[in-house]
Amino acid sequence: MSRKQQLHRPGPQPGPPADDTGCGILHVDMDAFFVSVELLERPELRGRPVVVGGAGPRGVVSAASYEARKFGVHSAMPMSRARRLCPQAVVLPVSHGKYGRVSAAVFEIFRSITPLVEGLSLDEAFLDVTGAGRRLGRPAEIARMIREQVRAQQGITCSVGVASTKFVAKLASTRCKPDGLLVVPAGGAEDFLHPLPVAALWGVGERTEQTLTRLGLRTVGQLARIPVTTLQRELGNAMGAHLHELAWGRDPREVVPHTPDKSIGAEETFDTDVDDPEVIRRELLRLAEKTGARLRESGNAGRTVSVKLRMANFKTITRARTLREPTDLARVIYVTACELYEGAGLERVRLRLVGVRVENLCPAGEAPRQLAFDEPERGWREAERAMDQVANRFGRGAVRPAALVERAHDGDARDGRDGRR
Repeated sequence: MSRKQQLHRPGPQPGPPADDTGCGILHVDMDAFFVSVELLERPELRGRPVVVGGAGPRGVVSAASYEARKFGVHSAMPMSRARRLCPQAVVLPVSHGKYGRVSAAVFEIFRSITPLVEGLSLDEAFLDVTGAGRRLGRPAEIARMIREQVRAQQGITCSVGVASTKFVAKLASTRCKPDGLLVVPAGGAEDFLHPLPVAALWGVGERTEQTLTRLGLRTVGQLARIPVTTLQRELGNAMGAHLHELAWGRDPREVVPHTPDKSIGAEETFDTDVDDPEVIRRELLRLAEKTGARLRESGNAGRTVSVKLRMANFKTITRARTLREPTDLARVIYVTACELYEGAGLERVRLRLVGVRVENLCPAGEAPRQLAFDEPERGWREAERAMDQVANRFGRGAVRPAALVERAHDGDARDGRDGRR
């Protein structure tokens, strides 16, 4: 790493600090976010390989600690493979409610710095701190302050890339993980980018990388130096021009504070293929409950309800219906989803995955007042909002419809899907 690109960590720093003049874009990325949140309640697991994700035969890794990553475990990997690579790993179930609460608190820190915050997911965001300099200092100082506040207030760590463009800032945060800060000077983007592999460029997937390798292009610098017309001939006009611009650090995109959700939903892959309509309807209910809660949390309602049904042979069909009025109620979503499932003619077909989604969103306050099916003026709406309040305080599993609770053999009430109390 050149002296222009200095990795800042707590404690004394060798050499002069990197020049952050003109570097108003920050990319902040939480380190192994799901795992870090779980370790707040399980500190005895620190230093051990920990994996968060589904534990069933079709479970997928949602996050892995850095100790687990040393064994080759990474997110989106089948849990069965993760267990083979790292049999000593501790596997923890996903707890979206906890992650959402910590994420909201972290984003409050971001918004106390600047209103120009573009969230990419629960655990990462772009910030434009150009206008915060007079009040809070230089970009690198602001980045250090963010890291300190996240650690002090939430007990987790984050890595921050500081640059003049979004693309370079995101790459910088990746290169300084975990728990690091990397400044790429406005005039040093080429020095930073050109030694990197071409796969580091946005848009370079496995197939594109193979094409570039065939052309003898293995580093960003090699790609930058060939004519853009050659790239366009091999990759198409749009992709060729896109990669050429990125290879020279050119990225004109601005930080966009908020992009409205286009849809909200949830889906589930069964541990084993299911052809029992009652089991599938129960899963549709669970997904409708989750979707309704997410809609209300986001302040949205939607007019179109859709279901996704993936069969054992991986053939996938979707069915959708547009309602007369927008809704954020799980009961309306569930009844509609069941009717769509029944209308698809798959009630005795083995399904691998089901999903529920609500589209055509609008702010709930602007939606006409709608009643759920067979709902009195006061009833389901109040019940679901009361469930939200309980879930916010005690977690989403603290209250659920009776249909989602089964009696286990030992007499205890357990969640019908995964056996948790």
